[in-house]
Amino acid sequence: MENQDHIIQLSDVTVFIRDNVVLNKVSFAIDKGEFIYLIGRTGAGKSSLLRTLYADLPLRDGEGYVAGHTLAGITTKEIPFLRRKLGIVFQDFQLLTDRSVEKNLKFVMEATGWKDKVKMEERVDEVLNLVGISLDSKIKMPNQLSGGEQQRVAVARALINHPDLILADEPTGNLDPETSEGILQLMVDITKTGTSVLLATHNYSFFKKHPARTLKCENGYVIDTLQKVGPEDF
Repeated sequence: MENQDHIIQLSDVTVFIRDNVVLNKVSFAIDKGEFIYLIGRTGAGKSSLLRTLYADLPLRDGEGYVAGHTLAGITTKEIPFLRRKLGIVFQDFQLLTDRSVEKNLKFVMEATGWKDKVKMEERVDEVLNLVGISLDSKIKMPNQLSGGEQQRVAVARALINHPDLILADEPTGNLDPETSEGILQLMVDITKTGTSVLLATHNYSFFKKHPARTLKCENGYVIDTLQKVGPEDF
């Protein structure tokens, strides 16, 4: 049964890719406003778990609730409503290269039902300020921005609809250490607004800088821990 205090609640979930089991008996809950790392070696199942949470992979076994939606049996029509409550950030930014920063953000807004042009303009400025992008950059194309700036715009895009939860899949994988730390701090700050963040990462320096509850994918299972995390776990 779903607990309203949890933004994510999984119970005995098996994560599949096609007919292959990736993770077994996954059970954990994440509270509103909580910051959590998702770690594990390449191929351990981090991305597959995230894809299950945003209903890109179907939940076929176990119980799962995300942002008030039941994952088991979720319909194609329901999935967009789930994703409007989520912000998803990828390693490779996935900005639309043929349009400006502002138009990237407004594309998402139009796709999710925004109509009022004034409110759209206000929200664009609000999220860009939140992620530390100057409003002068609104007219720039993605290729005119640094990698760190592009990722900040991607985070702004994820925040546009006031999400309950940010799912970030290796968001600093293509960035230098100093820029990566800035993105980490941004993610931590986001939780202070009440939005939960689940951050998949290979970066052990993050854990040293900002220790937090950690979900570790290992040997087909997810271990919930804060202790005994070392560089070899990433």
